[in-house]
Amino acid sequence: QVQLVESGGGLVQAGGSLRLSCAASGLTFRTYTMAWFRQAPGKERQFVAAISRIGGSTKYADSVKGRFSISRDNAKNTVYLQMNSLKPEDTAVYYCAASSLMVVTITSPTYAYWGQGTQVTVSS
Repeated sequence: QVQLVESGGGLVQAGGSLRLSCAASGLTFRTYTMAWFRQAPGKERQFVAAISRIGGSTKYADSVKGRFSISRDNAKNTVYLQMNSLKPEDTAVYYCAASSLMVVTITSPTYAYWGQGTQVTVSS
């Protein structure tokens, strides 16, 4: 079955950096659009970043533009999220998601597969 396993979360001070990874199995990775979403306590899940099948197209939430970067390695079936200049408001559980749609979408219902999430905590 399809598995998405996130790693790389943790506790970091404001202004610091983290790199999240999501390892995929059970699907033909190169045929899936991949994305990162996040959910803070008491808030709805929100889109963070997405990347097309071969990595030529990306989209970002306005709140992370210029600070976060999404990339993928289709040879390793892995998608990454490099997070720089982290802020306390970035604190959330970060989820990796996979969509079979060709277009790069930002809405969670278009993503069929989800990981369990990894906690990112940014202290002030």
